[in-house]
Amino acid sequence: MAARRAVRDAGGRLAETASARTAVDAVKVALGERGPVWWDDGTPDYNRHIARMTPYADWAAALDPTD
Repeated sequence: MAARRAVRDAGGRLAETASARTAVDAVKVALGERGPVWWDDGTPDYNRHIARMTPYADWAAALDPTD
């Protein structure tokens, strides 16, 4: 959070903003939000697929659309 506040507090000063953004990037990499994928277990990734076109089709069909 301190790095994000530093971006805000830089007030448009280019050098300070760039330094603060570098700090934000370093924190995000350390938290695993950026950088190499660490959770890859080798299974196919079905994000950005229509559920009915995946192995989850039966599960998706059983959902109540009013919920």
